[in-house]
Amino acid sequence: MTEYVAPSHVGRSFSGAFPVRLGDADSAGVVRLDGVARFLQDVATDDWDDTGIEASDTWVVRRTAIRVAPGGRWPRYKERLTLTTWCAGYGAAWAERRTDISVAGTLLLEAAALWVPVDASGHPVRLRPLFFEVYGESVAGRKVPGRVPAPIVVEGAARRPWPLRRADLDIVGHVNNAAVWQAVTEVVIGPVSQVVVVHHGPVESGHDVTLASAPGALWLLVDGEVQVSAAFTSVISGATA
Repeated sequence: MTEYVAPSHVGRSFSGAFPVRLGDADSAGVVRLDGVARFLQDVATDDWDDTGIEASDTWVVRRTAIRVAPGGRWPRYKERLTLTTWCAGYGAAWAERRTDISVAGTLLLEAAALWVPVDASGHPVRLRPLFFEVYGESVAGRKVPGRVPAPIVVEGAARRPWPLRRADLDIVGHVNNAAVWQAVTEVVIGPVSQVVVVHHGPVESGHDVTLASAPGALWLLVDGEVQVSAAFTSVISGATA
């Protein structure tokens, strides 16, 4: 169960504005899941760049959970989103980033993501002292677990190929997080109340990827091994209003 920690209003937080463009919305004018994932990725990058920290480490996302806030809804085309993000916890070699997504002061969506720093060779590293100099006050000593449950593909799950495209790859040769969420968007039709995506391993150029799906869940497999899993709830009645 994901805990969506409220902002402490102490320490560092960062906000950015992101208009919902044509490429972010579906045919009904509602922002797609991969559009939200891209906004979350961009505001996290902008926050890290704004700290002025110069480090060779790269942050990769391990798990992302998104839910509709109480009284919220999914954003729509041309709405101007405000994303406010802060660090809500940490472990030995990971940190939790919370992000609120609002429109005109009304909270619509909440997200909680587990990020892991990796070195130039792609290996996880422990949090550096500079991390605590910047985010330590907002974390307030809250520890979060870094383990994710082992994925199990249910019997009878439908399977189909998921061809990779050059446009899916990022600067480190992996399928970008937002591109992974496009596979989720392919299965999840319409807004949902909550969705969680877990990266168990990288999806890379040249991989032969299989998309498996069942009610409320999907998996991306490479050579029979689950690299990405997702779980989501039922469609919300009237959430597109």
